[in-house]
Amino acid sequence: MKASTTQHSADTRSAVTEPQQFPPLEQVNRPTVPTEQAAHYLLRRPQTLRGWACAETFPDGLRPVRINGRLGWPVAGIRAALGVAA
Repeated sequence: MKASTTQHSADTRSAVTEPQQFPPLEQVNRPTVPTEQAAHYLLRRPQTLRGWACAETFPDGLRPVRINGRLGWPVAGIRAALGVAA
């Protein structure tokens, strides 16, 4: 019984520590993405983007919108900030 409990704990820890997999930016066809996904593309931590939203200091064209109380980051703005064509 002890071995299965230990195995379950190890599985839970690995699931928590694994990074989320997001599609390549070229394949995103939604107008906005959540903070975690935007942070992944911009190579920043999600908290950095939340700080930008609170301080209203953004790279050009990257102003988030509120969607049901959550931040939505425009994909076009992310592409512009990275210098990637649409």
